Amino acid sequence: MIGTETISRVIGSDVYDEAGDKIGSASEVYLDDETGQPEWVTVRTGLFGTKESFVPIRDADLTDDGIRVPVSKDRVKNAPRIDTDGHLSPEEESELYRYYELGTGTGYGNGNGGNGNGNVTDAGRTTGLADTGTRRDGDRDGVYDDVRDRAVGHDTSGPTTDDAMTRSEERLDVGTRTEEVGRARLRKYVVTENVTETVPVSREEVRVEREPITDANVDSALDGPAISEEEHEVTLHAERPIVEKEAVPVERVRLDKETVTEHAEVNEGLRKEQIDVDGVDDTRRS
Repeated sequence: MIGTETISRVIGSDVYDEAGDKIGSASEVYLDDETGQPEWVTVRTGLFGTKESFVPIRDADLTDDGIRVPVSKDRVKNAPRIDTDGHLSPEEESELYRYYELGTGTGYGNGNGGNGNGNVTDAGRTTGLADTGTRRDGDRDGVYDDVRDRAVGHDTSGPTTDDAMTRSEERLDVGTRTEEVGRARLRKYVVTENVTETVPVSREEVRVEREPITDANVDSALDGPAISEEEHEVTLHAERPIVEKEAVPVERVRLDKETVTEHAEVNEGLRKEQIDVDGVDDTRRS
């Protein structure tokens, strides 16, 4: 059973139906104006929590996982649409009692201005929004922390965590990684180029020499018939250029690597959160 001392644990908690299925998250608690006991809790439902429905809380149980209410998820989903403006009128509360069939014997009917038939009359008690802290005289309307004497709130977008909002931003962390960007290779191929050189060559030519008959050569001149026909030849020689080629090593070629350091410019957009304050005078911000 949920009392006024556990209201702060209710707000922001997950709400489960009687079968254990999650309905949504608790947003506000409404107290009976006369008894001061929790009567209704508004539950945010839907994909983005945009719909807020009233659910009876008097017979609900507060567990470690959240709140378990004695109604079904479908019943909460189709509950009457009533504005959460801080107070329920007798007509609005009567409509909720009729919808959830809260009559005599359920702890809701006659004990809340009922007429004995399970319906709330216009003259019955009304229900108002609960405070989770202590109001201090002279302060503006709001909820305050008893210990630290400062305003506290609850998360409207999900479960309540603490009394502050965390602002985050992205930081740039730049590093390097090694990756293959290309390859270099040695390739050997053959080209032909013309080389011209001059070399000396010699040849033999015939030269006719005549000498008179003397005592020295007379014997050779008279060796043979006096009159005859005769032939004499001389072999001539000449030099010709000879070309020979051979392959000889002239140099060694290899590939080597060296590291060159450059400066690369990185341009990246970073996101960061900004927090705006609504409803607070700029002169009072700290």
